[in-house]
Amino acid sequence: MTLKKCRPGWFAKGYNHIWLPYTQMHTSPLPQVVKSTHDTRIVLNDGTELIDGIASWWSACHGYNHHYIREAVVTQLENMPHVMLAGLSNEPAYTLASRLAALTPGQLSRVFFSESGSVSVELAMKMAVQYWINTGQSNRKKFISFKNGYHGDTIGTMGIGETDNIMHGPFSGLMTKQRISPLPATFESQTDFEIFVERHAETTAAVIMEPLVQGAGGMVFHEPAVVKFVREICDRHSLLFILDEIMVGFGRTGTLFACEQASVTPDIMTLSKSLTGGTMALAATIATNHIFDAFLGDTLETCLMHGPTYTGNALACAAANASIDLFESEPRLLQVAAIESHLKDALKPCKDIDGVKDVRVKGAIGVVELEALGDMYWIRQCFIDKGCWVRPFGNVIYLMPAFTIEMNDLKHLTRSVVEVTEAWSEQRHKWT
Repeated sequence: MTLKKCRPGWFAKGYNHIWLPYTQMHTSPLPQVVKSTHDTRIVLNDGTELIDGIASWWSACHGYNHHYIREAVVTQLENMPHVMLAGLSNEPAYTLASRLAALTPGQLSRVFFSESGSVSVELAMKMAVQYWINTGQSNRKKFISFKNGYHGDTIGTMGIGETDNIMHGPFSGLMTKQRISPLPATFESQTDFEIFVERHAETTAAVIMEPLVQGAGGMVFHEPAVVKFVREICDRHSLLFILDEIMVGFGRTGTLFACEQASVTPDIMTLSKSLTGGTMALAATIATNHIFDAFLGDTLETCLMHGPTYTGNALACAAANASIDLFESEPRLLQVAAIESHLKDALKPCKDIDGVKDVRVKGAIGVVELEALGDMYWIRQCFIDKGCWVRPFGNVIYLMPAFTIEMNDLKHLTRSVVEVTEAWSEQRHKWT
């Protein structure tokens, strides 16, 4: 692939060494060169501005470069960027732990910090398994999860996600085989699910799910009643319940946490992405005191032997505290409601376009599901030509913008989705 001369020297030099995520670098077009960001805009090297329709993989909930978060990070950087959390403490991490315990529903009260969503789920899995070991039931080491689920790309999380896909399929021999069930979204499937759980309960540590929206598995929605049903089944069979709110947490579905809509509290919850407003790498695994107490004892054997180098990173925790301040001082959930209202109206015309299977909206998530995506590079370029950054995957075109997006920019995004979907419909015969 020839690098264009107009690209800066660092790009031409670095491209020969960098390994990009989810990218076939032999055939993929060169990535856009980003010079800066502001608000909900990505500024390219040539001065072109793109409206970001997916908030940098769903994380930049307050938009880019929010002055309040930036000032908090600068202040913390001048004071102390990081100290190890084993044997030492720092104010931002301890303050954030207490705030998360107060914000999250129910009895979630003990917070373990890590640097990524995948690791936070791995931690939840380790907590669940060791909880049973510490309480004398060491046979409970399996997990029940759901078809179309996605919890990360590390070895453990791949095993509880959708294993029959291009991302995780090649590693089937490496992953621990888990128990994957269809989502119990109908009466018949609920009956089947309860039978499935009853058959495996004695060797199962926990059930894990993404509440309300299964993200990377295809933006699949389900009702709050489904989450409530799964919680009830877990209680009936004495299983732990883990909720992965990495994508949906912090307002994305219309409430601060998605599980609130089901009036459900998990035993363990995972958070990341919007935790720092899309500014720093940070994740949290939050457990109830009931879980935590099982790790207390007189020897190291019962404690959680896990410790990422940057756990409780002061700089990232300062960003997260500032992000929570913004949720408390600015009308984020009202903004989500306004986005949802617009998405429902503005994406409705897509339902009448040939080749569109479904159009659905939940909170600040708008999805146009196609029969098949076709040439994804062609579609992405169509959005760039319209001044938008939208990155379809699988068979969906979706929007998940920052909550602070201006209405004119949101209208431009939705109008572009309709126009690109129409253009895709006219071209799709080329890819079938």
